[in-house]
Amino acid sequence: MVFLTVVDLSKVRPYGDTLNDGIVQLSLTLPVPFGEEAREAARRWALDSGFQDPKIVHAQNLGENFSFFVLYACSPVSVNFKDIKVPKLSHERLEKPEIERRIHKLLGRRIIVVGACIESDAHTVGIDAIMNMKGYNGHKGLESYQEIQAVNLGAQVSCEELLAKALELSADALLISQIVTQKSLHLQNLTRMVEILELEGLRERFLLIAGGPRITYELAKELGYDAGFGPGTYAEDVAGFILEQLLAQGKTSIR
Repeated sequence: MVFLTVVDLSKVRPYGDTLNDGIVQLSLTLPVPFGEEAREAARRWALDSGFQDPKIVHAQNLGENFSFFVLYACSPVSVNFKDIKVPKLSHERLEKPEIERRIHKLLGRRIIVVGACIESDAHTVGIDAIMNMKGYNGHKGLESYQEIQAVNLGAQVSCEELLAKALELSADALLISQIVTQKSLHLQNLTRMVEILELEGLRERFLLIAGGPRITYELAKELGYDAGFGPGTYAEDVAGFILEQLLAQGKTSIR
């Protein structure tokens, strides 16, 4: 896309039909019976939330006194893009063959990784994309690496069970996936894993990595993890980070 005018990055607004028009698309569910009153309630909610000229473009009866809406509206709010600084991983991005070569030549031993969706989380899409042999989107998972022993425990694994398996295998890294949660339960689950490791005096024993659609590097670090990976992550991103950290810690072995 080519803009014919220069964008003022200090005052960035949403783009709909024309630059800086502030148009956004919103979807919401209201716990009210479907009908004209519900449509008006959705419109008034948008107005009261600060949006201008809201227009409902889709309405649906969800039954049981719930109504769903999609609407377009204009937001008067802008953000200063120049001031945005987001903490992120700075490790070198490597392809699978180079990671394998460096593990063999520089680390001198296989890397052992244990992963799971912990506690109440039953969604294995994320952990499978990183660990399973077939991987995701043409990027092979950790199980396909000759120089990595990857053990995927699956879903609804307790923190205690994950730790026990990690100790049994003398793992280098724990991968914890949290996909879909309600009321920020994923934060409680992730925090519990850190607390158990600290209680057992084992926090420094493993690299602790979190992943999922709600995970950012900044959030993971705040919770006490070594790294966090969000959407768009592939196995080589995780493997490259683990390798870099193990080399930095001097955890090598002569073959």
